[in-house]
Amino acid sequence: METIQLNNGNTCPAIGIGTFMLSPADAQRSVREALKMGYRLVDTANAYVNERAVGRGLRDSGVRREEVFLSTKLWPSEYENPNAVDETLARLGVDAVDLLYIHQPAGNWLAGYRQLEKAYREGKAKAIGISNFEGRYIEELQTKWDIVPQFIQVEAHPYFTQQELRKTLDKHGIRLMSWYPLGHGDKSLLQEPVFASLAEKYGKTPAQVILRWHTQMGFAVIPGSKNVDHIRDNLNILDFRLTDGEMAQIAKLDKGVRYYHRTDAQLAQFASWQPAYEAE
Repeated sequence: METIQLNNGNTCPAIGIGTFMLSPADAQRSVREALKMGYRLVDTANAYVNERAVGRGLRDSGVRREEVFLSTKLWPSEYENPNAVDETLARLGVDAVDLLYIHQPAGNWLAGYRQLEKAYREGKAKAIGISNFEGRYIEELQTKWDIVPQFIQVEAHPYFTQQELRKTLDKHGIRLMSWYPLGHGDKSLLQEPVFASLAEKYGKTPAQVILRWHTQMGFAVIPGSKNVDHIRDNLNILDFRLTDGEMAQIAKLDKGVRYYHRTDAQLAQFASWQPAYEAE
């Protein structure tokens, strides 16, 4: 497994299993099977309401806890809950997580970030991050953080490479974890001629070529699936390497176009929504 060096000296696997939109049953099975086949990064969140299932999948896998890089996110409704971190750890069934994010720049997000910093100092989070904090939000956070985050999780793919954001990330050594890594399943991205050509050259699928592009960009990538064959294919990207020329070809696809457009009204809704957590 290839790893990414973080600005606090820790490392993170380059590719992991994401659990966004997976039911508890599917999340448990996907995490269990992914870990059995060699994954060592698992990503979840309060808002996915499958943290307990992710914890069960981790335990069912037979892989030792210390071998797994476990990532989760506090939802805005938890930012002012003084017990939010402990309750999150309890749902996962662990003493600490390897990466703890705040999920959205909504509500009292600075209180949420202070929770991350406290968890980091107490050893309950071995790294901290921000999710969806682009533009003015990361600009403001830079003036207020006491501890620089290790990660940001944002939409990224060959049509949207986060060029502007990466200028700030590079300045602070913050790493990027990609969501919508395959362009939210957009067939026009998957069918770009460059990916068909490279897939034929390397004996891979266009999706595998795109995932490899992410890791060579220095991004961690967390494709999610409940299909075991897809999970296996997504991991099977580390036995080839794109050349500098091929990376330059792919760079020409960048349109600066994202698939997800969040509004201020949605941020207000995020702040008032409370996840209905999975029962014991």
